[in-house]
Amino acid sequence: MADIDNKDQAEMDPADMEDVEEVEEEETGEDENSKARQLTVQMMQNPQILAALQERLDGLNGSPSGYMESLPKVVKRRVNALKNLQVKCAHIEAKFYEEVHELERKYAALYQPLFDKRSDIVKAAYEPTDEECEWKADEEEELTDEMKEKAKLEEEKKDEEKEDPKGIPEFWLTVFKNVDLLSDMLQEHDEPILKHLQDIKVKFSDPGQPMSFTLEFQFEPNDFFTNTVLTKTYKMRSEPDENDPFSFDGPEIMSCTGCTIEWTKGKNVTLKTIKKKQKHKGRGTVRTVTKTVPNDSFFNFFTPPEVPENGELDEDSEAILAADFEIGHFIRERIVPRAVLYFTGEAIEDDDDDYDEEGEEADDEEGEEEADEENDPDYDPKV
Repeated sequence: MADIDNKDQAEMDPADMEDVEEVEEEETGEDENSKARQLTVQMMQNPQILAALQERLDGLNGSPSGYMESLPKVVKRRVNALKNLQVKCAHIEAKFYEEVHELERKYAALYQPLFDKRSDIVKAAYEPTDEECEWKADEEEELTDEMKEKAKLEEEKKDEEKEDPKGIPEFWLTVFKNVDLLSDMLQEHDEPILKHLQDIKVKFSDPGQPMSFTLEFQFEPNDFFTNTVLTKTYKMRSEPDENDPFSFDGPEIMSCTGCTIEWTKGKNVTLKTIKKKQKHKGRGTVRTVTKTVPNDSFFNFFTPPEVPENGELDEDSEAILAADFEIGHFIRERIVPRAVLYFTGEAIEDDDDDYDEEGEEADDEEGEEEADEENDPDYDPKV
């Protein structure tokens, strides 16, 4: 557009741009579709215009389209009846999830003997038989009997050279380090403590009690604290909000409570001591003050922010609790049931494959869009 420079364009609002488009169509008489397309691209590259459009869109977000207001009163009345039916559906859905919780409790009792045996193997309370240890790995499928025997002898030789380990050392620590969501919480000073973690159990609330679950972290005796079990309880709700019933989307975690860790003197990794120098304003003398301040640690997981009765939290506490709920749910749903696969890394590879497939689909869509643009006779890559 020859008579409009970049500076003027940057100062224009969307209404001004529409005026310019009309003037140009009258003055040049060139192809309207091509010019309109170029003008749109230029507008979308202007941050001031984009900000104005976003502000307008934000104002429209959540507002009715106007269609409902245009409906006859008798039709609106029937729509209200449909909404009442939807509320009843939400309450039925809430009952469905309550029964799902009961099923989880039932099957947890069936899983638990297997998890107990897993724990016994990890902490060397039980030595599995040769039959229980047989496992056909993928890479062994095409090996000849001779090669398998040779590999077995080499492994036995290596085992003889090493000190005989008990159980599966650092099982849960390795699981934590293999999972990004959990490894982000770990500090170097946490690792010696987590080497003593022997098991994690999930306990569901008793029948007839409010919906909840408790994570039990079971430790062997250690030099860091006297507790043998650290607990984290999550209270859930499975009922539609009276003020917003259509927002119901299954059970939600409402609050969580940790436990008191009985730290051995000088071993509390959730606190650290710092020394600060203070200078007296009048005399100019300097003194050193020792202060105890919070320290980053996985074990802060057991002292979450308290949710006040009114349910109102500051932004930092809300963010901490949101992350806490995600971690608690992940440990319950994924880590405890599939611990060995996170130990070996196989579960992580499966998770990565899921993300890769999504990424490939997105790449394919982008490729299709680029191909469409190249086939467009009016497409100008420089614009």
